[in-house]
Amino acid sequence: MSGGGLSKSRLGRMRDVMAGYVERGEVPGLVLAVSRHGETVIEPIGATDPAGPPIRDDTIFRISSLTKPITAAAVLMCVEECKLRLDEPVDRLLPELADRVVLRHPEGPLTDTVPASRPVTVRDLLTFVWGFGMVIAPPGTHPIQRATDELQLGQGMPDPTVPPSPDEWIRRLGTLPLIHQPGAGWMYNTGSDVLGVLVARAAGQPLDEFLRERVFEPLAMADTGFSVPDSSLARLATGYLDDGVTVYDAAADSKWRRPPAFPSGAGGLVSTVPDYLKFSELMLRQGTSAGGRLLSRASVELMTTDQLTAGQKRESGPFAGYFGNHGWGFGVSVVTERDGIGEPAGRFGWNGGLGSVWYVDPREDLVTILMTGSAKFVLTPPDIYRDFWTLAAAAIDD
Repeated sequence: MSGGGLSKSRLGRMRDVMAGYVERGEVPGLVLAVSRHGETVIEPIGATDPAGPPIRDDTIFRISSLTKPITAAAVLMCVEECKLRLDEPVDRLLPELADRVVLRHPEGPLTDTVPASRPVTVRDLLTFVWGFGMVIAPPGTHPIQRATDELQLGQGMPDPTVPPSPDEWIRRLGTLPLIHQPGAGWMYNTGSDVLGVLVARAAGQPLDEFLRERVFEPLAMADTGFSVPDSSLARLATGYLDDGVTVYDAAADSKWRRPPAFPSGAGGLVSTVPDYLKFSELMLRQGTSAGGRLLSRASVELMTTDQLTAGQKRESGPFAGYFGNHGWGFGVSVVTERDGIGEPAGRFGWNGGLGSVWYVDPREDLVTILMTGSAKFVLTPPDIYRDFWTLAAAAIDD
């Protein structure tokens, strides 16, 4: 047993099982981390691509939706400074979203609307119940999908070259009706992008600058940001689609080589396992870090507590099944009932659609991170994720 209460032999089993995914070609490479009681194991396995160099501890990945927890933390920093209030309408800083109308039917024409029953609040955005988000249906199925794509609002897989600047992005979004009434049901993704614009306006500085000054520099997250500098491109993993073969984003001409016009608070960041471990420790230690206290305990508790009502879960459409044993806090998923060996009640974190997953189990003082370069759908964890969580929990030996 290690000082962190982890079995060395069972950690060896973890490495063997995860190496099997690389050997079978399901992912070119991966970096995993298990941290408990201050002891951390980081294991790189495989290569950045089949013909590339070996993967490293500090290989850079596109972390996509693992951006969302960091954006939520930034919002709560603004709330703690009274620059934002959880239950105030967003109209003060986002007038583009004032006086909303709502589609009478989600699949109906954009002109068939009714007035919104109430304004959108900051809390609505944090909990993804503000009335707008990704429509999970074949592309072009509904008019609202087509309009979202035509306006280049970036609601598909992350692509930093597509959306316009924040002010133009929010203006375009404001021309569309909501899909549901505010507070009615959970819809994924877009709320975090709106929050990124909101933080910038509340703080009086661009989101990327705010995150660098208030999160990344205090936590010494040197490789985390919205783009990869030329000096670090050799450490950027190739991005693949779910098959692990089709290239989504090559490092040599990566879409993340230049700072984007729109720093996406929903899915725009790149990072490394060691960097994200530092953010994990901030959350596990209830807002404190080596760089001082960045968040209050109360803020972390809010973030990591299920905020959804039973009705909001029922009205989440294709996601309703997921909420049978999960909830949503601010920017993170929360397990409400144990779902397997490695998914205990109280565990919080999230999955990134481009192949990275992060969870914290406060009761066990356990952090698990897995980063790969292969895209996965966030709400249906594949075997590689579930095996990783099971193996990490099974390695606890005290």
